[in-house]
Amino acid sequence: MPKITYITAAGVEHVVNASCGESAMQAAVSHRVPGIDGDCGGVAACGTCHVWVDQNWLDRIGPARPGIESEMLALTDGATPYSRLACQIELGDAHDGLLLRMPTDQH
Repeated sequence: MPKITYITAAGVEHVVNASCGESAMQAAVSHRVPGIDGDCGGVAACGTCHVWVDQNWLDRIGPARPGIESEMLALTDGATPYSRLACQIELGDAHDGLLLRMPTDQH
C-alpha cells in the first residue's frame, strides 16, 4: 500500500494510503484531497487532476504519455516537463513516498 503525499499550491500536505492498482487521481478523490477534482472520471479528457511530479520521482513515474495525456496537458495552465494527469499514474508498491504538487487552479 503506497503512501502518497499531495501538496497544495498553498503548501498544505495531504498524505494518503493508496491502494495498488488505483490511479493517483482516484486515491486523491477517495480521500477528499482538495485540489484534485477528476471531473472526467479518469479518462484524460480534462485537466482537473493536473499535478507536478517531484523531480526525484520523475524518472520512476515518467513523463506525460504521448497522445491524449500530452495533448490535454498542452491545454492546461502551468504545464511543465514535470506535469502529469494524476488519472494516468497507476500506483503500486514502488510508488511508496511519491510526492505530487498541485497547481493553484484545475481546469
